[in-house]
Amino acid sequence: KVAKVYDEAFGHHPNFEIPTRVKNSTHVFHQYTLKCKGINRDDLRFFLAEKQIPSMVYYPIPLHAQKAYQSNKFPLGSLPVTENLCTKVISLPMSPEVTDDQLTFIINNINEFCKQNSVAK
Repeated sequence: KVAKVYDEAFGHHPNFEIPTRVKNSTHVFHQYTLKCKGINRDDLRFFLAEKQIPSMVYYPIPLHAQKAYQSNKFPLGSLPVTENLCTKVISLPMSPEVTDDQLTFIINNINEFCKQNSVAK
């Protein structure tokens, strides 16, 4: 239910790309991750934190850029999609316990941030 509400709120939003799903399948969300477009993801995280809305970036550093996995086979710049996504994705609160009022508060604040900070594309 929470993912459906997020889908409806952000599915056609110019500043976000929602998670893609296969039409003939179902999905059990343990996280709901948006791809930011035309806004600064880190500024959005700070804004949400000020409103006491939790958000997460689960993979802030690409695996190939982490010391334990660094290799000459995959220098920085060799996986540009991965490197870009690590700066663009944000995960929103996702739990069966998220209430309708909480969802409205989260969505309204994200929309407010976008109105104030969106870069015209």
